[in-house]
Amino acid sequence: MITCFLKYEIDPAKVADFEIYAKAWIHNINRMGGTHHGYWLPSEGPSDLAWCAFSFPSLAAYEAYRREMATDPACIATYAHAERTQCIRRYDRHFTRPVLEGESPADLGLM
Repeated sequence: MITCFLKYEIDPAKVADFEIYAKAWIHNINRMGGTHHGYWLPSEGPSDLAWCAFSFPSLAAYEAYRREMATDPACIATYAHAERTQCIRRYDRHFTRPVLEGESPADLGLM
C-alpha cells in the first residue's frame, strides 16, 4: 500500500471553497480505486493549513490513477474549481507507507 499525504496552504477567506474541493476529491479518489482517509481543515490555531491522506494498493495503482485523472471530466472540473476560486496557495505531497497495527511494548522487545 502507498499513502499520499498532502499539506495545503489555503486562503483563510476561502475555506468553504476548499471544502468543496476536498469533498470532490474524496469522491474522485474513491471512485477511481483509492481509499480516501479524509481532509482536515482549520479549526483552531493556524487558519491557513489543511491536510489530507489517501491510499492506493500499490505504486502501480497510484500511477494508473494519475494517468486516468488527467482526462477524467470530474477531476478536471475539481481542479478548475480550485483554480477559479484560488482557494489553494500551495501544497506539498509526500508518499508514505502506513503502520496500521499496534503491538505491545513487551511483544516488541521494549520491556
